[in-house]
Amino acid sequence: MNDHFKLLKLKAVDYVDIQIVAGALQDAIVPTLDIAYDENLKQFMFASNRFRWENKNKTGKERINCAVTFSNVRRVQRKGIDRSRPSTFLNLLTINLTDQPENEESIIELIFSDDATIRLEIDSLLCHLEDFGEPWLTEEQPQHKEE
Repeated sequence: MNDHFKLLKLKAVDYVDIQIVAGALQDAIVPTLDIAYDENLKQFMFASNRFRWENKNKTGKERINCAVTFSNVRRVQRKGIDRSRPSTFLNLLTINLTDQPENEESIIELIFSDDATIRLEIDSLLCHLEDFGEPWLTEEQPQHKEE
């Protein structure tokens, strides 16, 4: 394992930024137990282990733990996620941002495999992604079918 690795730390405040975050999180594994919403702080958070797409040609295939926080969240809706089964895992495919007309919330959608979705109504976009811990080697690289 490479002793000199860089932890990824990103901040998203607009559409371009969130696309970069979405790319970094593509195929992240998210335990349902590690998803939380703090209504008082208006923060939605989750921990995941993400595939290190940015390093796959340099250090081999690796995953790393990663924390993600969305601020300014008014409401959270879940579809296709069984919260009574906290030991299940979700596979994050992408993140979409839909800007609404002025004076309305914007929408963030976390799209997972098997038609699972988390929808966040936000006042304004503020997302932080931060790796933690050390990366580990993995045999498997996520695969996507060509369309």
